Amino acid sequence: MLGLGAERLRADMNRLLALLFHQGVLDEQFLQLQQLQDATSPNFVSEVVNIYFNESEKLLRNLRGLLLDREFSDYKKMGIHLNQFMGSSSSIGAKRVRNVCVAFRAASEQNNRPGCLRGLELLEHEYCYLKNKLHELFHLEQQRLLAAGVRYPMQN
Repeated sequence: MLGLGAERLRADMNRLLALLFHQGVLDEQFLQLQQLQDATSPNFVSEVVNIYFNESEKLLRNLRGLLLDREFSDYKKMGIHLNQFMGSSSSIGAKRVRNVCVAFRAASEQNNRPGCLRGLELLEHEYCYLKNKLHELFHLEQQRLLAAGVRYPMQN
């Protein structure tokens, strides 16, 4: 009986990952990131992804701030923020977020304010979806580790 809960949770994690790959939310870079995690750094992936989340939220605030400024005209600065967002998204395998950044950057290169506003809205949506799903994945991982580590006392 020991470990059945852990195996069920592993299966749940695998189903969630398969869904995220099928939806194009993640790509193979995420798997490569997972391969860097080992017993010496058991939280490596969640730590890297949390750094990504912190940096992404700063970039989203900056992008939102630029676009909410009625006098906005610095599309080059917006492009710099989007390049940073694309690079960090690529590094963790956040495929859909990266792809939205590409489209958003194209709108900024054309000085297309309405296109940028739509791009920001879509970027925020995709980012929130990614964040929620990765939090769900990490929560399942924590539960799986706890379930695998549970030891029941022997009954006399």
